[in-house]
Formats: sequence, structure tokens, C-alpha cells
Amino acid sequence: MAKAVVVKEKASTAVKEKKNLNQNKKKKTKKKEFWKKHPKIAAKEEKPKKVTQTPVLPPKTPQEFSSNWKALQTLLKPESSSPAPAATKPPKKQDKGLKKEEKENGKEKPKTKKEVKVNGKEKSEPRPKTVAPKVNGHVKETKKDVKEPETTDKSKEAKKKKRKLPEGDKPIMGPKKKPSEDSTAEPPKIDLWFDDVDPDDIEAALGAEAGQIARRMQGLPEKKSDALDKVLVKDRAFEGLTRTIAMDCEMVGVGTDGEESILARVSIVNQFGKCVYDKFVKPTERVTDYRTAVSGIRPQDIKKGEDFKVVQKEVSEILKGRILVGHAVHNDLKIFFLDHPKKATRDTQKYKPFKQRVKCGRPSLKLLCEKILNVNVQTGEHCSIQDAQAAMRLYTMEKKNWEAAIKAKYNSAKKEPPKNESSSKASS
Repeated sequence: MAKAVVVKEKASTAVKEKKNLNQNKKKKTKKKEFWKKHPKIAAKEEKPKKVTQTPVLPPKTPQEFSSNWKALQTLLKPESSSPAPAATKPPKKQDKGLKKEEKENGKEKPKTKKEVKVNGKEKSEPRPKTVAPKVNGHVKETKKDVKEPETTDKSKEAKKKKRKLPEGDKPIMGPKKKPSEDSTAEPPKIDLWFDDVDPDDIEAALGAEAGQIARRMQGLPEKKSDALDKVLVKDRAFEGLTRTIAMDCEMVGVGTDGEESILARVSIVNQFGKCVYDKFVKPTERVTDYRTAVSGIRPQDIKKGEDFKVVQKEVSEILKGRILVGHAVHNDLKIFFLDHPKKATRDTQKYKPFKQRVKCGRPSLKLLCEKILNVNVQTGEHCSIQDAQAAMRLYTMEKKNWEAAIKAKYNSAKKEPPKNESSSKASS
């Protein structure tokens, strides 16, 4: 009995092991199937299938030609959803050449395989490569007499629109190309070296460009006296000495109280207001009052000035044989220890018409310029060049009347006999 029990137990254990193995196998297969179906693994395992195309042989019979043509049309229709453009017309030269050959040979063209009978008539099918253009559903034949197809209505309308546009829809033209700033060559800069010289004086002596450069070098603001220059100075005029000149001087104070005056600067301009002479003068005595607020003279200006005797000689040579214009010019001549003929002197302070206009017995240069020239001068520090230009402009305005009055005065003096001769005649 014991043996039988042992055998049964062994059989039951063997069955159980088989069942477990089968279950494990099933689980493994399920897992494999699950992971095979997983999208990530499936995408990796999938490979592009090679499409095997059957070789297409060329058609031989007329039926094969027609079937192939229909199949080609069905393939082309879904690809081109939009209407395909009409095929271009074959060149005339080829047609003419073919027709000439046919005429010369005098034989009809042999029938090709592509010709098919339809309703008892022979018609040649169009070739797949070159399709004849269609007009209203009919194939257009190429003949000598037939003219080229005219442009469609759409193309005509487009041309009309191009030619005639409405006023509101005018084509906007782009801006014209301007010459680049780099292309225009800048004028060469003048290199000037002046130590402690007023830019206004440089401008008067050398020109407006020199004055601007001097102000830039010294870090001063640009001068805004264009209106004044236009009134006092004539543009593009002669820059040398003329028969009429104007002179003005600036003085500084010497002595204990600075009441006595000595020459510090002298400026001479020609008839057109152009500066012909401008020099600072080295002081002959110790200066006690520079009078900078009025004279515009500073110590550094006269330290490197010219000697008085040199300036005196140069000025006396310039004045010889010329008409001298100035405002209170007798003071300028006095400071130079010079004399000038009264007949050749024109003093704007003593001219009677100016006095009457201004209604003043001894009018200042500032007042005369303000009332007669409508220009403001001597608003700050005085400039001898500007004062000389203002006196010259006042003279040129009244030159004709002034010169006529002087001529009449001296002519009448010549006609009148002297007093000694008239008294001697009366005694006799």
C-alpha cells in the first residue's frame, strides 16, 4: 500500500510541473505578443516594403496603343487638379519642312501603327509627348493660311488695366536715389594756428571759414552775425586797397587813474567793407586800465603786438592820397600823431544830414547804425573792424550827396576873392 501511495504522489507532482510549465510558456508568449504590438517597438521593427513594379512592355497592336493612352490619361487627371496649360504650338518651320518634303516626293505619308479607323475614317491619334492645342474642344490643325491664335480676353483685359489705371490706383514710384553723402568730397580743412587771437578778428582778416575754425579750436560758440555782415560787407568784392578807406582805433588807459589813452589796436577797411589792415600795438607805457568791456583789449592781445613806430609809418603810407572815413576820426589821427587834409576826411559824427535825421548834435556810431542802417552794433565789446565797416557803410549810402556838397563848397570858395585883395582895391 505504501508503494502505491508514493507512485500516485509522484504522478500528481509531474502533472503539476507540466501545468506550471505550460502556464509559464503561455505568459511568455502573451508578453511577446504584447510587446510586439507596442507602438514604439512596432515602429522600429517595421521596414519600408519594396514595391515590385512589373516591367511595362511597349505596345504592339493598335488596341494596346489605345488602352495605354486611356490609362495614361487616367493617371494624369488626379495628379493635376488645376487645369493644365495648353500645349505650345509646334514651330511652323518644322511643318513647312515636312510639307515641302511631301510635295517633293509626291507620295502620301504611309500609315503608322497609331492610325485607327473610326466610323470608316482614318484618324491619327495624338502623340503622348506633344499634344496639339485645343480650341472649343476641337483639335486645331496647323496650316499656312491659318493665323496664330489671338490673345484671350483675360490677357486683353490685363493689358488695358496696365495701360489705363484709375486715378486712385496709380502706381507708386519708388523714391529717387540721392547721391550718397560719402560720394560728395568735403572741402579740405584749413589748419590755422593763432595764439590768443579773437576769432572775430580772424574772421574779418581772413574770412568767415577761418573765423569758424578758430572758434571751434578755442571751443567758442559759432557767431550768429550773418545779417550784420550782409549789411556792412559786400560779397565777392575787391579785397585790396581802394581810393576810399575807413579807419578805427581802440585805446587803453595809462597813468595813475587810467584817464590818458594810448593806441592798442588799429583796423582799416576798403570801400566794400573788406579788412585790409588790422594790428595790435605794443604799449609804450604801463597800462593801468585795459577798458576791456568797451575796447575788447586783453593783456595777451598787446603783449605780442607791433611797435608803435612801425604801425604809425605803415598807416601814414596807406592814408596818402586817399579819402579817410571814420566816426570821430580826429581822435584816431590824434592818437597816431598824424594829420590828414580836411578836404579828404569824411567824419560820420559831423555830417549834418545824419545829425538832422537822428536829431542829435553829436550822435554815436551805435545810434546812427540803429536809426539809419537798422543794424545793432557795439552791443558788447567793441571791435575796431566792425566800427570801421559801419562808418564806411554810412558813407557809401550818402556818398553822392556828400561828395556833391563838398565839391560845391570848395568850388564856391575858389570863386570868392580873398579878403586882402578886396580891401586893397577899395583903398585905391
